[in-house]
This record gives sequence, structure tokens and C-alpha cells, in this order.
Amino acid sequence: MPVDLWVWGAFVGAIALFLALDLFVFHRDAHEVSFKEAALTSTVWVTLGLSFGAVIWVWQGGTAAGEYLAGYLIEKALSVDNIFVFALVFSYFSVPLAYQHRVLFWGVVGAIVFRAIFISAGSVILKEFHWTIFLFGALLVFTGIKIAIKQHDDMDPEKNPLLRLLRRFVPVTNEYHGQKFLTKIDGHLVATPLLAVLVVVETTDIVFAIDSIPAIFAVTSDTFLVFTSNAFAILGLRALYFMLGGLMYRFAYLKYGLAAILVFVGGKMLASDWVKVDIWLSLLVIGLLVGGSIVVSLLRTRSQLPDAAAMAHR
Repeated sequence: MPVDLWVWGAFVGAIALFLALDLFVFHRDAHEVSFKEAALTSTVWVTLGLSFGAVIWVWQGGTAAGEYLAGYLIEKALSVDNIFVFALVFSYFSVPLAYQHRVLFWGVVGAIVFRAIFISAGSVILKEFHWTIFLFGALLVFTGIKIAIKQHDDMDPEKNPLLRLLRRFVPVTNEYHGQKFLTKIDGHLVATPLLAVLVVVETTDIVFAIDSIPAIFAVTSDTFLVFTSNAFAILGLRALYFMLGGLMYRFAYLKYGLAAILVFVGGKMLASDWVKVDIWLSLLVIGLLVGGSIVVSLLRTRSQLPDAAAMAHR
């Protein structure tokens, strides 16, 4: 369903307002985000995301609402994979807990901008070159298999090409200077380690976007629904990180659920010309895969010591 430009403008304006309140009101001063604060903020973001789904239902009907919710759930589930990587990056660079929110804030801003670009490009490509739907489907199936067998600790931030480029052209200090990404030393502008961390986080999210955006296009071709479901899931990413970052060891089997989701939606995309899967059936399958993998993870890790969590978070 075509969406008027003023609706797009209103939604983007609302996102800008939410981000401004977050940066200049709630997190104006650097501080360590507590579990209670993160849980409350996460609840607010999830409520907003689901409430927007209700708005879509009233405005565009049940099918559109189902497509939005499926996209939101896919992106939210894949965000947990991002959280594990963010924890590894922060640990590698020894980022103080008080500064982590600032990195994630600008990481989210960049993620929304880049995903808007990717979604626009993806929409045009799928519309103009229908055969690319099979390419995206194959990519999702391949990515799902890769997620099932990969190890997160294989990641080495030092191999990041953009980080190498940054260090080549901009001097980077060894010490943090508060929440600053850039500072002056002896009259010369230099980057702080916080900027290096932001580069790695942003690059990582772009890589994740290559997986998640085609996955959402597998459940809806509506650009507005793809963008809004992505945006609401991403906006809650920071709170989810501070709430679950220290508990990632409890989600040991979630990656298999995520892998199965990507294989499912990839297969759905590959067969889309011949088989039409009802969106509510797709939503049910996605929900069962996410919920089932979480339940299995919690049951299998209930006897593990919490030390692993502290290590993953710090």
C-alpha cells in the first residue's frame, strides 16, 4: 500500500525526537546503565514497537500488521546476535561501561541511516530485477547455515579494513578521553579509542544488515513496513544490550533458532513464485523457532555459573 510522504516524514521525525531525548535528556551525562534502567527502557521500546503494529492493523489491515510483526520479530531476534558481537568488541577494546551507551547510540543512528539506504536499494532491485529474489533467498539459506556453524570468538577487530584505514590517516590515542571520539593533543586533532570502537561496531552492523534486510523482504515487499519494523527493533538494541549483555551465555542455542529462521525465510523466498505461505503461518513458525531456541537455551544453561556472563559483558 503506497504511503504518503508526510507519513514518512512524521515517522522519521518521531525517530529523531526519540533519539534526541535519549541523548540530551536521559543520557546527557556518561553513566553505567543498570539492569533496572535497561529493562525499563527495553520494555518501553518493545511496547512502542508492538503498538505500532496495532496502528498498522487499524490502518492497513491484518495482513500488513502480520508482515510488520514478522519483520520486527526477525530483526529483534537477529539483534541478539549483534549483542554478542558488541560485547566482544567492548571487551577487546576495554571500553568503560559508562561510555558504552554513547558508542551504541551513534551506532544506532548510523544503522538506521545505512539500513534506509539498503532498504531503498533493495526495494528498487527487487522491483526492477525479479530474478534477484532467488539470489537473496540463496544468500539467506547460506547465511543461516553459516550462523549455525560459526564461532563468535573467531572475530578479530584488528582485521577490520575500516579500522585499519582510520589508523592509517588519523592518529589514535591509547587512552580514553571521556565520551569524546575526537580530541586535541598539543594542538593536533586525534581520534580516541572510542572512535575506533564506533568504526568496528558500525561496520559489524552493516554486515548484519546484509543478512537481516533480505530476511524481512522475504515476508513483505512493502518498503514502509520493512523500514519501520527495522527501525523499532534497532532503536531498542541498546537497552537490550545492557539488559542481556551479561546473560549471553544463557542463550547458547539461540543461534540455531536464528539460523533456522534465515533458512526458512530464504526457502520461502526461493519458492515465492510457486508457493505462497500465509503471513500468519510464517509469523507462527518464526515465533516458535525463536521461542523454542530460547527455552532450550535457558533449560540447558540453568546450572552454569554466572562468571561466564560477567566475562562476556566486561
